[in-house]
Formats: sequence, C-alpha cells, structure tokens
Amino acid sequence: MTTRLSAIYEIGEAAAITELVMEYITGVAKKDRSRVNDVILDAEQQLKAENILQRLLAHEPVQYVLSESWFCGLKLYVDNNVLIPRPETEELVEWIIANCKFPLDQLSILDVGSGSGCIPIALKRRLRKADVYGCDISKEALKVATRNANTLGTEVKFVELDFLDPSSRESLPSFDIIVSNPPYIPKSERSSMRPNVITFEPETALFVPDDDPLLFYRAIASFGIHKLNAGGTIYMEIYEDLGSAVTDLFSQSGYKVTLKKDMQGKDRMVKAHL
Repeated sequence: MTTRLSAIYEIGEAAAITELVMEYITGVAKKDRSRVNDVILDAEQQLKAENILQRLLAHEPVQYVLSESWFCGLKLYVDNNVLIPRPETEELVEWIIANCKFPLDQLSILDVGSGSGCIPIALKRRLRKADVYGCDISKEALKVATRNANTLGTEVKFVELDFLDPSSRESLPSFDIIVSNPPYIPKSERSSMRPNVITFEPETALFVPDDDPLLFYRAIASFGIHKLNAGGTIYMEIYEDLGSAVTDLFSQSGYKVTLKKDMQGKDRMVKAHL
C-alpha cells in the first residue's frame, strides 16, 4: 500500500497513512504487529484494504476514509462536514491550559467555529469543572461535534449561530476565555493547496474573501469588548501570513496582544486581553 500511495504522497506520509489503515483493518497497533512480523490479511480484510486504497488514491484524506482523527489524545469521529483537526491546533489548546489561572469551577469558555468539537471537547476533558460552550453556523458540523462529545462523555453546550451576525453573537453570555480557529485562508491561495484539502474539506471552514481576510478576527475582537469577563483572554489560530495584520487589528481595538509561533516556526497563534 505504501508503494502505491507514494505516487501521490511523500514516502514518509504514505507509510504513516498505511500504518493507520493497517491498524484500522486488523485492530492491531503497529508496535504489536512488529512483534509478529507482517500480518497476513484474510480475503475480507484484503477487499476492505483495496476499497480504502482506491479512496485514498482519489486524494480523499485518510481521516475521512476511516471516519476518525486523533486530537490531544482523543479519537474523534470526522466526516467531510468538518475540518480534520491539525497538530497546530493542539498547540493552541496546550497554550490555553498552560495560561489558565481562573478557578476552574468558575471558568467559562467559548469556542467559535467548533467544527468537529475538537477544541472545546479537549478543553473540557482537561479543565473538567469549566463551563464550556461551542458555536458553529453549520448544523451538520454541530451534529459531528455533539456526537464526539457524547462518545467521550464530555459535556459541552453547542449552539448553532452565525457568529458574523452581530445580533446572533450578542445572544451569547459572557466568557473568561474565548478561543477560535476560524476560517482564515484567502481564496487566492486555493490553487496552491493540496487536492486532498480543497476537494474534500468544507470550503466554508477554510476560506475567507481575499478583500477581507480578517472578517472573523474583527467579529471576535468586537465580541470580546462586550462579552469578555474582566481578566479574560482571547486565543486564536491564525494564517501564518496574517500575524501582523491580526495583532494590529486587536491592538487598535484596545487589546494587549501576544503573537506566538508554532513548532515549525510559523506565526500561528495570537493571545489578546483587554
């Protein structure tokens, strides 16, 4: 499988995808398979592997093919109604937890644009006494998020609303922490992106207009002025080329701002407080 996948993926990524598929089909982790050399697939498993391979060769992400993705040590259900959780977003979650100074039983958190629910669910699992909300405009995404929360026994209050509509977002209560990984990729970047992303992942969760790439950050800044509790903080994931623009927007709105790089050295996260 690795050899055939290497036609469209780098060899290391092809090997990693193959390992995920093998574990999914056999139910045996790589560390256990290595003890017994190569596992021989029966006829049914071979057919399943071939069907999966054909979908992968059509550039469908392995997470959608297997209907699962890992985030902060949690196995989440995903389909093409939600973005596939990224490792960079795990860094955002860890940054929030490392800086959390509120009494947990009084802490309130809002995740804007929850998608699969990965951020609010991970935060609730780690900050168990916190009151955690998630909102999204997509009814189908919220079904996925709710499914994940229920599967993992995690209580998150999910709300369907258009955060870009001022009257809708003002219906929310106030919060100590506001977090978001909003759409932030300019549409002009679409042609340079990989087919497994642009063909299968939801465009509304990825792209923003070229002439207004900060529209979600502007909405978050405005919301925070009215709905961020005293001493509260906003955490956001950003497009690597928009670090200065996002920090300037929040600074001009009266926030004190910190720009943080991810493990690859790219401007990826912003923290803001009044």
